[in-house]
Amino acid sequence: MTTDPLDDETRRSQGMTVRRAVLGDAHVDRAVEGTTPLTADFQDFITRYAWGDVWSRPGLDRRSRSVAVLTALIALGHHEELAMHLRAAVTNGLTHDEIAEVILQSAIYCGVPAANTAFRIAKDVLGDA
Repeated sequence: MTTDPLDDETRRSQGMTVRRAVLGDAHVDRAVEGTTPLTADFQDFITRYAWGDVWSRPGLDRRSRSVAVLTALIALGHHEELAMHLRAAVTNGLTHDEIAEVILQSAIYCGVPAANTAFRIAKDVLGDA
């Protein structure tokens, strides 16, 4: 458990570094450029909280975090986010075979239809490899 509290600017800076490392500069640049007054607080929130606090914690490596994220996105049917995080999982070191195992494992606990859709999305994102 982290005991040293971080200020918002440190979280924001740390979060942007991790967000770029996991999702890639092009994706993050598009998200930042697409920020509007309506979405500005949300962009700041996910950068500070999701990426600066949670993804930056030392308790799990990025590969493990990707496995957890893929499983959650499959279970909840968040297909657009799943496509993005399939690419991120490769960036974080998961092989296509390991991703297939995560999806297969999710079939047992999340349901066959969810896994079927995840395999379709993975094929679109990762190709036939």
